[in-house]
Amino acid sequence: QKRGLGRRPQRIMASQIALRRGGFFVRMGPQRRRMSSALCSPRAEEYARKVTDFMHTNVYGAADAAVWKHAMSDERWKIPPVIEELKAKAKSQGLWNLWMAPYLDPKSEHSPALKVEEYAPLAEIMGAVPWASEIFNCSAPDTGNMEVLIKYGTADQKERFLTPLMNGAIRSCFAMTEKEVASSDATNIQSSIVRQGDDYIIDGLKWWTSGAMDPRCGLCIFMGKTDPTADRHVQQSMILVPMPTEGLRLVRPLTVFGYDDAPHGHAEVEFKGVQVPASNILVGEGKGFEIAQGRLGPGRIHHCMRLIGVAERALSLLCKRAHERVAFGKPLSTQGTIRSDIAKARLMIDQCRLLCMQAAREIDSGGVKEARQNIALIKVAAPQMAAWVVDRALQVHGAGGFCDDFPLAFLYAQSRALSMADGPDEVHMQAIAKTELARYLPKP
Repeated sequence: QKRGLGRRPQRIMASQIALRRGGFFVRMGPQRRRMSSALCSPRAEEYARKVTDFMHTNVYGAADAAVWKHAMSDERWKIPPVIEELKAKAKSQGLWNLWMAPYLDPKSEHSPALKVEEYAPLAEIMGAVPWASEIFNCSAPDTGNMEVLIKYGTADQKERFLTPLMNGAIRSCFAMTEKEVASSDATNIQSSIVRQGDDYIIDGLKWWTSGAMDPRCGLCIFMGKTDPTADRHVQQSMILVPMPTEGLRLVRPLTVFGYDDAPHGHAEVEFKGVQVPASNILVGEGKGFEIAQGRLGPGRIHHCMRLIGVAERALSLLCKRAHERVAFGKPLSTQGTIRSDIAKARLMIDQCRLLCMQAAREIDSGGVKEARQNIALIKVAAPQMAAWVVDRALQVHGAGGFCDDFPLAFLYAQSRALSMADGPDEVHMQAIAKTELARYLPKP
């Protein structure tokens, strides 16, 4: 990502992808091919063009280079000015809160209220540049946290936290995973939320709290136990913790294969006697597990949409490198093993895109519960697909692929981590198999 980003890429037809080292762009033309099946309506086409044009004009090239350079500098825990500048520009063009589906914003008061199926190709376009989703106020964990507040927040909670989040004035984090227990089983959570008069006292050690390192982070949604003696699925509650707050300490930033993802970051966070008003509880005591399940469904599919953009970027880099490099007297692009990898990558990407669109359509038509099987399927398939495609691109780049002259090492870290984030593959595979088996149970 450090080289060649200042050059303006030439125009190419349809949805082909061109790269100049780290520079990347998708061009939507009148003869769209790969994304044509994903553009399900005239409105989807309109917004795909708008987002693509915005990315061409403002993101690919100099801005991407500036953000990458900043992330590698001593100032990386500060926000690069270009981020806030581009957020204001996207907002002025109506490219804001694009993730917010009609069931969340039925009157289109805060967004275009695109269907999930209409948003999917936009997320793919944004996903090719890891930091770009924030420009459109479409980045995790804020989208999931906003959805929680829309569904479960009181009027006061929405005014204090949802409104600034929807306006892009603050960022947020979600504190669920714990260091000492297998947090893929949410009933294992040990952190405590204890009622004391008109307040709750919070204690616990969380980690992989994504976004907590961001200096703009103004809200933490915390999950802990309010009643350890209750049924195992109603012991947990969620509560809103303003940041910064006395007793909340950022212990350290964690790294993903050596990348600290500054300035967003993934933090280990200590909560020691943190005191918040009882009015900060979400819905009521014992609703934490229920809220967690509702929050994770849409967030999972958003990650998968973006991963398709990551895979397209990696495949583009692979193809360009294969044309440029010569080994043993002929271009790599003529080698049978390379061609096999390219063909397999195209198969896998397009299959995942179709599966993602199927899950999106089910959410639109029947809600998250109706779509849970396909959400689980794509949550397993997309990270595995993206990691495999990026890995093949790394291999074709030789030693260069493993350093920061290219974005591939970083993209691999991001892709591989998502087989664990929002639930490990094994948990989703269990759920998939359980649903399949249930179809064949003998009727009583």
